[in-house]
Amino acid sequence: MDNMLKDSVACGCEIQSEDWDLIICRCEEVTRGDILRAINEGATTVEEIKRRTRAGMGLCQSKTCCRSVQKIIAEVTGQPVSNIPPFTSRPPARPVSIAVLASLSEEDPQ
Repeated sequence: MDNMLKDSVACGCEIQSEDWDLIICRCEEVTRGDILRAINEGATTVEEIKRRTRAGMGLCQSKTCCRSVQKIIAEVTGQPVSNIPPFTSRPPARPVSIAVLASLSEEDPQ
């Protein structure tokens, strides 16, 4: 655990040293410690956690870690998980029509 980090989070809960290394976002390898550090630095929403840690920006686009990040925020802030909105879904950078996708064959290297 970092020396500059607190031994407890905003709610006063004690943080066990083994908890810091627990991987929350497997795609971006973001640990519970990274998320708690972001919260201690002032992040209070899932979007702020995402911007500070990259949690939810990986291949699964937060389908694996979103609920865990919400639970950590709820645990630290004392608010119910239902009050913490999930990551904002964003469409692909360039929309692709279904017709284009349907026209691709399995042998097509594109």
